[in-house]
Amino acid sequence: MKQSINTLQLVKSKLLFVFCLFIYATNFSQDIATDTNSGILTFVTDEIDYGTINQNDNGERTFKFTNTGKSPIVITNVKTSCGCTVPSYAKTPILPGETSEIKVKYATNRIGVFKKTITVMSNASESNKILKIKGEVLNPNNDGKI
Repeated sequence: MKQSINTLQLVKSKLLFVFCLFIYATNFSQDIATDTNSGILTFVTDEIDYGTINQNDNGERTFKFTNTGKSPIVITNVKTSCGCTVPSYAKTPILPGETSEIKVKYATNRIGVFKKTITVMSNASESNKILKIKGEVLNPNNDGKI
């Protein structure tokens, strides 16, 4: 009987520990998500659909955004999912209320359907923002067929 009481107390103490850990983790994540002093990247859209374009057409598109937060944002890097997409962006801080843009140029010499991601790394509230491009490049010599 004494053995089962000790086991029950051990189980209760472990459950209490797990519960406290859960509460701490939940509060910690909410504190990060609700930092009211950080910069916020607010994009007009986070996905650009090129639609159907011909091979070697202009592959440059622009993601426009505003810093809707309270602190300046510095974009530290912009990475793409492949070398076929080249980004360009301002290296200067984007102050609260200011707008800016990230240009991406997709290599439209590649025929076929494409879906690519662009990861924007910054000191904003969402430190890694994922943008997407998609579309289809047609071969003009085959009446739009690949």
